[in-house]
Amino acid sequence: MARLKDAYLKDIAPELMKKFSYKSVMQIPKLEKVVVNVSSGEAKDNSKIIDAIVGDLTKITGQKPIVCRARKSVANFKLREGMPIGAKVTLRGEIMYEFVDRLFSLALPRVRDFRGINANSFDGRGNYSMGIKEQLIFPEIEYDKIDKIRGMDICFITTAKTDEEARELLTLMGAPFAK
Repeated sequence: MARLKDAYLKDIAPELMKKFSYKSVMQIPKLEKVVVNVSSGEAKDNSKIIDAIVGDLTKITGQKPIVCRARKSVANFKLREGMPIGAKVTLRGEIMYEFVDRLFSLALPRVRDFRGINANSFDGRGNYSMGIKEQLIFPEIEYDKIDKIRGMDICFITTAKTDEEARELLTLMGAPFAK
């Protein structure tokens, strides 16, 4: 199921080479990694919440996430250093392309009143970040088996130098940017 990776090599890379007139094939931007992050404020009280987050992320990405812990103690939030507060997964290679393909073609169209993702969420260095309000848009998650609706942050890290190059790369990969 390496459809997106094959498309990158066959169609997307030559298209980018022609549009931005690169001198070398090594200048063509590519997707380096995708980071999926879920954090939960109430995880400090109940350790089963972290287990649920890890289970959901494992189903969605196909890779086991790592648990993120608090770096500093914050008295106002009743948070101590070392308490688990979320989980994240860094996807690379084949699993990354498969996840991006499923996200753009299956999950995002299932969002209610979906008009496209925000085209202005680039960081100035060719990386794109987006947030999802609920994990239910992924077909792997069963509605009856979730305890609470949680959102997640998804960051696309590319080798592009500018936002324009990264936007074109993600558009050619199938990202449904809002018009």
